[in-house]
Amino acid sequence: MIASGGTFLDKARESLEGARLAHEGGRFNNSANRSYYACFQAAIHALIVAGIVVARRDTQWNHGSIQGQFNGLLINRRHRYSADLRMILSDNYEVRAQADYSDNPVSEIVALRALRRAERFVAAIVQTEGT
Repeated sequence: MIASGGTFLDKARESLEGARLAHEGGRFNNSANRSYYACFQAAIHALIVAGIVVARRDTQWNHGSIQGQFNGLLINRRHRYSADLRMILSDNYEVRAQADYSDNPVSEIVALRALRRAERFVAAIVQTEGT
């Protein structure tokens, strides 16, 4: 069963708080990971609230599909969100990939930039959805 959109917004807020705490604690790879997931979960929430059926494989959300549908449908077609959010999902995904899969750790400044993008992204979802 798919969780409700509100559940994903709660997860996004939790991930964002985790990103902040990780950054404050000097865990920059973890901060980058949580910053991406805050955006990813907020995007799922926005898509569900907009009534968009999101493609999944079994029980997992597809990252490329979420990015594509958020940008294509909610930014480009419906103009529900500002175009300045367009690159946040992909930018934070790239930083998360570095944090999770590269032997090159994420620097403090790169993690901070990802965190700031995530804060802006989640705030835009909350502001638009009024929750």
